[in-house]
Amino acid sequence: MTREQAWAIVCEFVQNDALRRHALAVEACVAAYAKKLGADEHQWSLTALLHDFDWEIHPDAESHPMKGEPILAERGVDEEIRRAILSHATYSGVPRVSPLEKTLFACDELPGFLTAVSYVKPGRSIHEVEVKSVRKKMKDKAFARNVNRADIIDGAKELGVELDEHIAFCIQAMQARAEELGLQGNPPAAS
Repeated sequence: MTREQAWAIVCEFVQNDALRRHALAVEACVAAYAKKLGADEHQWSLTALLHDFDWEIHPDAESHPMKGEPILAERGVDEEIRRAILSHATYSGVPRVSPLEKTLFACDELPGFLTAVSYVKPGRSIHEVEVKSVRKKMKDKAFARNVNRADIIDGAKELGVELDEHIAFCIQAMQARAEELGLQGNPPAAS
């Protein structure tokens, strides 16, 4: 499957622009980890793009991503990708074993939180986001309240990475694709 085919599936099932950008942001982080770990960037990118493709048609824990998995199987999506997608939902019963599975879980909630932090910066840019401000906002339960902070913390642990290092890595990954994610804002002048 090509990236274009995976993106077509996302666009077929996801009408919400924010959810599409979420898929792209998770892809940015997961693909960056693939590169860092010497893994298959293409496979990891497809996994990240497709991980929430069925959220609008199955927006509850009883269905997502379990009812989406057969749709992906029909479309010819690799079993390893489908398993990783199933494992990103803590309630699916599919344990996270492979590096891909652990990375997808670790990178699912954090990009949404980083996006929210970007939106409260003066230039509304991911280029303004720093680990310190992210950690401070994580303590504020009212800020981005739908983002599961425990999953962010547990994801970094499962990945075997310090939380601050994980946050910094994902910020950098998203900065590299800021324009595509709608988070370019006004980047700081190069020094």
